[in-house]
Amino acid sequence: MAQGSEINEMTSTDKRSDRTRAAILRAARERFAAQGYERTTIRAVASDAGIDPSMVMRYYGSKAQLFDAALAIDLHLPNLTAVPADELARVMVRHFLERWEGDPADDALLVLLRSAVTNEHAAARMHEIFAAQVAPALSAALGPELATRRAGLVSAQLLGLGLTRYLLRLPAVTALTPDEIEDGLAPAIQAALRPE
Repeated sequence: MAQGSEINEMTSTDKRSDRTRAAILRAARERFAAQGYERTTIRAVASDAGIDPSMVMRYYGSKAQLFDAALAIDLHLPNLTAVPADELARVMVRHFLERWEGDPADDALLVLLRSAVTNEHAAARMHEIFAAQVAPALSAALGPELATRRAGLVSAQLLGLGLTRYLLRLPAVTALTPDEIEDGLAPAIQAALRPE
């Protein structure tokens, strides 16, 4: 009997721990989205999550580690292996537009982009994500050497789109339909993907 109650107690503790972690991450994402990395505090995240600040530190150790956990980003890039070379740029632009058009306010990538402009840790995190995901995705279609050389240019243009359309909300960019953006931006990215 005692062993069964210990197992139930451990399961209950694990569930509470999971709920606490989820509440912290949710609060952190919202704070980082609204205030960026610099202005977000552990105390504010803890208050939003309804817990003591020491619990945030217990689970995540530091603000930088909390930021990394809250913004663990998978770009969900499509498999580009079967995409014809002349369609790669359109597929990439369309992918990012579909991702951001869903709910840009809730997109961790945009939160990271906002923070990366003013914070070195966030900028380094952005570099890691794009280096680890964009170049390998392009490598499947272009080969590793060309993909490595071109991934930065592709990333610059896609992040520029995210910055101008969803963060700065430049009227000339927000007024465009997704099809107009794809038609306008894809040729520039396609040019960056061509071998020398």
